[in-house]
Amino acid sequence: MLADKIETIKIFGVKVSKLTYQEFLQCIKENINNTEKGITIGYANADTLNKAYCNKSLKDIFNSFDLIHPDGTGVFLASKFLYGNNGLEERISGSDFYSILIDESIKNNWKYFFFGHSNEVLDKIKESHPLLKISGLHEGYKYNNSEVIYYINKSNSDIIIVGLSSPKQEKWIFDNKGKIDFKVMLTVGDGIKVFAGDKIRGPVFLRRIGLEWVVRYITSPVSNFKKYILGVPLFIFRIFREKPKLN
Repeated sequence: MLADKIETIKIFGVKVSKLTYQEFLQCIKENINNTEKGITIGYANADTLNKAYCNKSLKDIFNSFDLIHPDGTGVFLASKFLYGNNGLEERISGSDFYSILIDESIKNNWKYFFFGHSNEVLDKIKESHPLLKISGLHEGYKYNNSEVIYYINKSNSDIIIVGLSSPKQEKWIFDNKGKIDFKVMLTVGDGIKVFAGDKIRGPVFLRRIGLEWVVRYITSPVSNFKKYILGVPLFIFRIFREKPKLN
């Protein structure tokens, strides 16, 4: 399987997969057709890597995933600073990839189970993508764990989207994957709003230069202050401290 052959680099002890968009999609496609073993996929951005920085148990949880895809310009540039030409080959944005995945899913009739966020957001997924096959929905704020697992297994879905906050979603998959019948289980965090057509992303030119987070901060400054205003400088500082350790 392609997923087993993907190289990784370590950032703060987390193994980040050196994926391109095409390889990312191919890994999902292969595992949907593979009845032997499901694949768990997480993501690494500045915020999730900051959270794992001083937390060994969280690093172990991230490293238990089959793939950790890079998410955003910050991680891409950090990989180039730390590893030069051996860094990431392509800047990947989860939000951009989800759009690609939706189109491919409609084409192949893949079935989805969405777990996370609110019922209001989940209901918008059907409205935004009426051709997307949805076999189950469950909000992520109030839930009975056993019931969620029961409904997921009953749904016989091809792709399970887990859109809880990080690291809650990673811990949930780590604790429960042995109880779940799955082909692909993918964490998306707030990216579940992309499926709902409800995520504010800002102009394309800001996305290309890695400043999409500025729009998110402006639209929701209180909830994003720690994540971006404190988190981004901290991530840069830690990356500079990491470089000598690799020499």
